[in-house]
Amino acid sequence: MTADALPAGYVAPEDAAPFVLPARPEPLRLRASETALIVVDMQNAYASEGGYLDLAGFDVSGTEAVIPRIATACRAARAAGMPVIFFQNGWDPDYREAGGPASPNWYKSNALKTMRCKPELQGQLLAKGGWDYALVDGLTPEPTDLIVPKPRYSGFFNTNIDSLLRARGIRNIVFTGIATNVCVESSLRDAFHLEYFCVVLEDATKAAGPDFAQKAALYNIETFFGWVSTVADFCGAVGQRAG
Repeated sequence: MTADALPAGYVAPEDAAPFVLPARPEPLRLRASETALIVVDMQNAYASEGGYLDLAGFDVSGTEAVIPRIATACRAARAAGMPVIFFQNGWDPDYREAGGPASPNWYKSNALKTMRCKPELQGQLLAKGGWDYALVDGLTPEPTDLIVPKPRYSGFFNTNIDSLLRARGIRNIVFTGIATNVCVESSLRDAFHLEYFCVVLEDATKAAGPDFAQKAALYNIETFFGWVSTVADFCGAVGQRAG
């Protein structure tokens, strides 16, 4: 949009000066007014003992260290005027949104498979309104944050996230959350194909599965779909801009 095409009520962003975010494979020059921080699926299901991942046999011990790092990144983003958006994965209590046997999700969702193997868990995993679906206590959204429910791995599938971002003039997305190799990477790939510049903060994410899954996801992102940075570099970059 050119200056001549701007609507009469348009107000220019206050952060005219960009900041440089150290990243791999090269630094990125961004503006806070065009950047959002997304927190992917930091729910009890994925990050707490007794949650779905834990019950399905995945190691969730490393998630405890990720939570405060994400909280730090959220504070830095809010201070810089960036939108903070929480993705929240799950379905209605009757699991109609999850899809039945005609859906590949019925076969590949480990939550659904776990409940079929353990009928006593039916209705407990990733059901909206339940403890498993809720965001972890250490990452309570602020009133200005946005929460976007999503029914599949990618936060861009059957949600309003693209409209929310474009209405705010967002062109860049900084990703944090769980799991790097599943929901984070799926969402980031879809964002890439919608022409967003995407960054993942590697120490504010965790993969589901063995260590090589984290490394492989970061390799894919850095090489093909976006950029990789850290919480310290992100906070330093946006703090320097704010200063």
